[in-house]
Amino acid sequence: MIDLLNALVALLNYVVIPATAYGAQLALGALGVTLVFGILRFSNFAHADVMAFGTMVVIGVTALFQSWGISFGILPTALLALPFGCLATIALVLGTDRVVYRFYRRVKAAPVMLMIVSIGVAFVMNGVVRMFVGTEDRTFSDGARFLISARDFKAATGLDEALSLKTTQAVTVVTAVIVVAALFWFLNRTRTGKSMRAYSDNEDLALLSGINPEHVVRVTWVIVAILATVAGTLYGLDKSFKPFTYFQILLPMFAAAIVGGFGSPLGAIVGGFTIAYAEILFTYAFKKVAGYVLPEALQPDGLAQLLSTDYKFAVSFAILVIVLLFRPNGLFGGKSA
Repeated sequence: MIDLLNALVALLNYVVIPATAYGAQLALGALGVTLVFGILRFSNFAHADVMAFGTMVVIGVTALFQSWGISFGILPTALLALPFGCLATIALVLGTDRVVYRFYRRVKAAPVMLMIVSIGVAFVMNGVVRMFVGTEDRTFSDGARFLISARDFKAATGLDEALSLKTTQAVTVVTAVIVVAALFWFLNRTRTGKSMRAYSDNEDLALLSGINPEHVVRVTWVIVAILATVAGTLYGLDKSFKPFTYFQILLPMFAAAIVGGFGSPLGAIVGGFTIAYAEILFTYAFKKVAGYVLPEALQPDGLAQLLSTDYKFAVSFAILVIVLLFRPNGLFGGKSA
């Protein structure tokens, strides 16, 4: 019985908790991607760099607050800086839409053209972010490091395995739940949210109903900016901030959006957790768990790891390809990817 408990704690510590936190971050990022695709009808390859920009602003405001002696107790001070990052990112995406994307909407450019334009926007944003913050890893999490520490857990339970829960992991999950609940309430209960859904389902019919398309576009970009800033900040708090790392997680976010169904907010959430758990399960070394649950004669000699952690993003790519081949509309039947 003790061995089973140790195995369970090891799985919780190294698989379930990190995968849940990572899945929440991917889900928020995928929500921004799927909203742009569902309402503005193009794949926004600049989304990860929008996340990096918003996080950069949060880091700057956090440093300013810390210099003034302002903190948030056991919670990261970055949570206090988050509204400022959201405002700056809203200004960025609205300005980018006005200067770049609006022209292509007016001439009714093909979605592939807008996708190519977004790649150019991504390079510009990435260069701007790196110019201001450099290319090195930055950590900006403060407050209490752990809500549950390994030492306290061992002392309380007497188990060999120790469970630890980082404050940033708990903050990620709680914040994601609040943001997602607020988003679904807005989309389903408010007049503007219903207009956005109508515009996404049938643009021509929505226009005949008197819906202002430019208002829908502006509100969409505002929501996307908030989601990007929150997702980027939570990812940076949980891991670290490095501009190019955000470009790398674009693949898992798109994979999450496509797995769930491009254009489906619920699908983006399910897809985010699916990708996160798949990445961690395929790259986790199960030797320790096997040592607790298997007889000595059956215990593996190696790490019992399907893939090295270097191939984590390959898991996302493989899932993406499989879904595109066999179910291109995703699990929840979104728009064709």
